[in-house]
Amino acid sequence: MTATVSDAARRAATPKGTASNPPKAPKRRRNRGYAGSGRDAWLLVLPALIPVAAFSVYPLVQGILLGFTDAEAGLNKVVTFNGIDNYTQLLGNELFWNSFRIGLIWAFGVTILQFLASLGLALLLNLDLKLRWLARTLALVPWAMPPVIIAIMWRLMLNPTYGPINGAMKAVGLPGDINWLGDFSTALPAVIVVGVWAGMPQTTITLLAGLQNVSADLHEAAAIDGANTWQRFWHITLPALRPVIVAITTLDLIWNFNSFALVYVLTAGGPGGQTMLPMLFAYNEAFRYGNFGYAAAMGNVMVVVIAAFLFFYLRSQARSRLS
Repeated sequence: MTATVSDAARRAATPKGTASNPPKAPKRRRNRGYAGSGRDAWLLVLPALIPVAAFSVYPLVQGILLGFTDAEAGLNKVVTFNGIDNYTQLLGNELFWNSFRIGLIWAFGVTILQFLASLGLALLLNLDLKLRWLARTLALVPWAMPPVIIAIMWRLMLNPTYGPINGAMKAVGLPGDINWLGDFSTALPAVIVVGVWAGMPQTTITLLAGLQNVSADLHEAAAIDGANTWQRFWHITLPALRPVIVAITTLDLIWNFNSFALVYVLTAGGPGGQTMLPMLFAYNEAFRYGNFGYAAAMGNVMVVVIAAFLFFYLRSQARSRLS
């Protein structure tokens, strides 16, 4: 102990920088490395992850688990695990398969017609016309309206007694007493038309943005080579729009397959189940008949179908990035 104190006292008495008392090397900062950065990143996104987990992940897990139970409406009901009984019943339920068929007709019908109408409108809005700004503003009107308001407005327009559509048909000599939403043969086409009108703004704006990225030099070069308007559209515009078309049609297909509010307010699935989409069918099972477990099983099947659509969408996006 005595020797240690003497060495320390001797170093303190010796000027720094000499051979017997070299200066201390500066302390090196601790390199936190990748692990520290990753932890900080998680801490930063944690406030956003908590509500996502609470309002998205937790209900999703609860819905999946509920699909394997016999949960029903009512007080003091004991919920028991029934395995795959709900799914077995679902596979044998003709009404469910009918709603699934109608859902596919609705989703593909709305998506295809919506794309064609939106592409034509986008091509028109891309021209250098007078009052183009006004036309673009009017094209966005349906986007600003909630689906419920759109449905109520179209119910009034399609009313068989005083609706303006039947009135216009009478004015030009056509049959003007069609019950568009109440007839078996016209209900589904009518709601598809309403769905196309309601969804056109988003598709139109997306395609218009894609059109404005198409090089004008290519069109000018093709015109000099003698290509007409159709040839320039087919060989230049459409290939350039391909990534946008794949993305917007896939997303539209997913959204339309999930539709609920618009068709519910228009027809509530009628007449006679002619417009009964899968989501309406699951809603009726849950909140009209109280079969929560059975309805949850339907929701799980819908999740699988939508996940298949999403898989194709993500794969197309990956291919677009690679190309």
